[in-house]
Amino acid sequence: MAFSGWPEEALDFYDGLAADNTKTYWTEHKAVYTEKVLRPMTELTEELAADLGEPKIFRPYRDIRFSKDKTPYKTHIGATVGDSCYVQLSVEGLGAGAGMWEMNPEQLARYRDAVAGDRLGAELVQIVAELEKADITVHGHGALKSAPRGYPADHPRITLLRYKGLTAWQQWPAGPWLEGARAKDRVVSFFRTTRPLCSWLRSNVRV
Repeated sequence: MAFSGWPEEALDFYDGLAADNTKTYWTEHKAVYTEKVLRPMTELTEELAADLGEPKIFRPYRDIRFSKDKTPYKTHIGATVGDSCYVQLSVEGLGAGAGMWEMNPEQLARYRDAVAGDRLGAELVQIVAELEKADITVHGHGALKSAPRGYPADHPRITLLRYKGLTAWQQWPAGPWLEGARAKDRVVSFFRTTRPLCSWLRSNVRV
């Protein structure tokens, strides 16, 4: 079936889960999750896959092995599409992300070399500026408190150099629009706008 949005029951499901994050609630409402939450996400990501790459929907279960919070279920559904795109639904609404959340040591070295370079570094600064003009948040994951080894603290792009990951994010508050095709339109527009960032990372970091 074609994606047609998330019905109000999807948000009601997560409202209830936030209040009663137990196996009992999950078991009693699993059919709602499957039909009203998971199915629309599957339809959306499958439609996005043609342009963005293979989709992967994350499991709803939390990894509680090393967490003080032992609640068993995530209060959102998230999915990746291709190597750079992410979609998430929760009671807060719909969110979309793009970029690289984490970089391995080799990728991080390439990223910092590119940021430090005059041409590639200036390109990234311009890309970030354009995204921020479009009300898209660009931020780094795992930022160092000081300059990375080998780079001066007064480097003109020191903020970017301190990042261990670089992503763009946009969140749309929940509303009636979620129940129709406009939800896909917003996500597609976001991924189109953030394409220069993903292309820069793919060319200079992922390689």
